[in-house]
Amino acid sequence: MAHITIDADRCKGCYFCIKFCPKQLIVVSDKHNRVGYFPAQFAEGAEEKCTACKTCALMCPDTAIEVFK
Repeated sequence: MAHITIDADRCKGCYFCIKFCPKQLIVVSDKHNRVGYFPAQFAEGAEEKCTACKTCALMCPDTAIEVFK
């Protein structure tokens, strides 16, 4: 089972991870971070569907995403 972590305070809301996730497992949070952006977050219950392809981490310009297998 894969697991990703998104550092909400590093996320500036570009949402490249959301756009390029092949399984559409990342969504926009409804809470803003300390600088006012609505960060991306891993969708509830999506860990079983994630293949750990790392596309989200590769697309993140702020290196706010880590992928674990």
